[in-house]
Amino acid sequence: MTPPRRLSPLDRLLDSAQNALVTVFGGARAGRANPGSDEADVALDEAERRHAAGLMRINHVGEVCAQALYVGQAAVARDHGVRDQLLAAAQEETDHLAWCADRLRELDSRPSLLNPVWYAGSWTIGALAGLRGDGWNLGFVVETERQVEAHLDEHLQVLPQADLRSRAILRTMKADEARHADHAEAAGARALPAPIPAAMASASRLMKAVAYRL
Repeated sequence: MTPPRRLSPLDRLLDSAQNALVTVFGGARAGRANPGSDEADVALDEAERRHAAGLMRINHVGEVCAQALYVGQAAVARDHGVRDQLLAAAQEETDHLAWCADRLRELDSRPSLLNPVWYAGSWTIGALAGLRGDGWNLGFVVETERQVEAHLDEHLQVLPQADLRSRAILRTMKADEARHADHAEAAGARALPAPIPAAMASASRLMKAVAYRL
């Protein structure tokens, strides 16, 4: 049996560029059915619609950042198993990205205008983390996913109660993020030094404040 071909550094760079174009310019396609599609699309008043759209735009940006982070990490991962795990997580994040984009369209809204900036910054952070070694790579996955879990819990509390479609999407996303973190921990993630999670949380707060409007 012929072993699978391993990508060269140039191949990895080209893969990263293709992912960036698809992620930033809206071509992502989900591999799984949208979990919100079975829920009734209840009419929201204008204030509720704008609020739900702002929250889902934040979640869409979060998935843009997750794509960039994981692809950046995978581009420099030393261990093929770690790289495959990062890319598998990125594929599920592609589902999340497509679902959030679907919901934004249903809410008559749009993604963040700053998505190219969010992607570039996150890819750079991911690549820098990966260059420190695979244990750090996985440590970033764990910390990112734990913070995203907390953020999704917050959104589930403040979304309009009638917005059943957004709630179904976020619940599925939360379960996926928890699984990604658990797998990364089991694969040997290193605990990040205290300043790094704090800096990540601060950057996340800034992103959420800006993405809610832009």
